[in-house]
Amino acid sequence: MSTLDELVGKYIADVKEMEDNPDIDLLRKIAESMGPSIHNRDASLVSSSDKEEWKTIRKNFLIGKLGLEDSDELNQAINQVLEKYGKSNRNKYRVVVYYLLTKHYNKEQLFK
Repeated sequence: MSTLDELVGKYIADVKEMEDNPDIDLLRKIAESMGPSIHNRDASLVSSSDKEEWKTIRKNFLIGKLGLEDSDELNQAINQVLEKYGKSNRNKYRVVVYYLLTKHYNKEQLFK
């Protein structure tokens, strides 16, 4: 089993806590799109209390990858996703956060 498969297994387990039928292909595609950063512990996790982290998610993923317009609504979506994931959960995987945001905005086709 490859390291990617092991990581995707962790992501699936986290998503199953929030939804019954996770889109495993979407999770894998998002993980693949992130390249080697998923293997770096610091880069692979999201700190929900760090506003710089929110800026990174907003600029690099929501605007840069999903092609959304910059607005205050983006912060609301990030907050909703982090609440769903559990703000007290210290190990929020970036891939899972991006997965939830992708589904929130119905942008799955970007990874197909």
